[in-house]
Amino acid sequence: MRKDIGKIIILGAGPTGLGAAYRLKELGYDDFIVLERENHIGGLSASFEDRKGFTWDIGGHIQFSHYRYFDRVMEKCLNREDWLQHKRDSWIWMKKRFIPYPFQNNIRYLPNEDTWKCIKGLIEASKKGMRGGKVRNFREWMFHVFGKGIAEEFMVPYNRKVWAHPLGQMSYRWIGDRVSVVDLNKVVEKVVMGKDDIQWGPNSTFKFPIKGGTGAIWKNTGELIGENKFRTRSEVRRVDPVKKELFLAGNKKIDYDVLLNTGPLDKFAGMVDNFPPALRKKAKTLKYSSVNVVGIGLKGKPRDELKKKCWMYFPESDCPFYRVTVFSNYSPNNVPDSKLYWSLMAETSESKYKPVSKDRIVKDTIDGFKATGLIENKSGIVSKWSYRASYAYPVPSLERDGILKDVILRLEKSELYSRGRFGGWKYEMGNQDHSFMQGVEWVDRVVSGKKEKTYSLK
Repeated sequence: MRKDIGKIIILGAGPTGLGAAYRLKELGYDDFIVLERENHIGGLSASFEDRKGFTWDIGGHIQFSHYRYFDRVMEKCLNREDWLQHKRDSWIWMKKRFIPYPFQNNIRYLPNEDTWKCIKGLIEASKKGMRGGKVRNFREWMFHVFGKGIAEEFMVPYNRKVWAHPLGQMSYRWIGDRVSVVDLNKVVEKVVMGKDDIQWGPNSTFKFPIKGGTGAIWKNTGELIGENKFRTRSEVRRVDPVKKELFLAGNKKIDYDVLLNTGPLDKFAGMVDNFPPALRKKAKTLKYSSVNVVGIGLKGKPRDELKKKCWMYFPESDCPFYRVTVFSNYSPNNVPDSKLYWSLMAETSESKYKPVSKDRIVKDTIDGFKATGLIENKSGIVSKWSYRASYAYPVPSLERDGILKDVILRLEKSELYSRGRFGGWKYEMGNQDHSFMQGVEWVDRVVSGKKEKTYSLK
């Protein structure tokens, strides 16, 4: 272990900050502190209980992992009996019917003419191959890979709803295991043989805490680290990288030697004294979307068609949300009494390209529930909860990678590091496990000189 590190300050107590703090504690390194702006830890993975006793997450979080280290930590956070195991049961609602997820592998559920439109588009796309011309953005990639039918029927309208940005402004290089590409022979076989394909992807099975929502995971992680290592309600206003000082609201000063930021990179770059104006301006051009989460607690039981569903996607314009989670299905403790109540949680994206009325979002969500058949009327509603995550999705824009390389490498020259969902601004490595491991691996780099594996500027 290096002996000359000095005092480490971590900005933000979300999964990345907690990952860094946990690893420092594990290595026996004690000279660190975590500063958190809010009065709780967990960041975007926190949970809340409303006045009626319903538990809510900031969106439809689930627990799955790409890392054995992360799994071991999770086993320490919650005992085996404190987790519920789920097999993903996710669907798309369109054309007045449910279609299994992923859409492109289950087009047999469409009306015949639409199924043929999708197959025809796939055939044409496969014939063109790379002869179809250079793919320049995410929108073109969808037509290139899936063909006109699947792109127009689902991919384009759904992704417009999710990202709240013009798809032509987005790169496609982030895809990885986020989007299932298609095998023409396999798709045709499923249609002809009447088979479903529902187990694609790394989250085909997942875990969820039996009590306390996703936030319980991170609350317990904080307890493993130690309450004395956190200072909540601590909002950083300015950083002096020469004197190695940061200033909180109220002008309180804290000295440091090495600093890890896990909050939005565009804001952090603006806090750093004497940071090159051109790079500060570049950081401000990073794109992101906000998400409005609305939770509705209901009397009774969900109708039979919803009793086992985890979440559903909504590409059409008859509702504002792009995804709805039957949150009471994740854990019976997400509602006050599972014999009497159930719950739905919806997510609606927002940006300057797609404004949302904060005064109408709850009403519009309920109207959308009715329009899509999730509820019959409003009489069963007993609780309404809403939360706006101003930074929710870091958008993989065409210029993103170049900006990150310039901004982050310049920060690191002053021993200022930025990691995490918005600290590193890479959606493709922004799951809870990715975010946690970014913190862990950053510590291993700073303390032991090891190479980071999860976060990369390539």
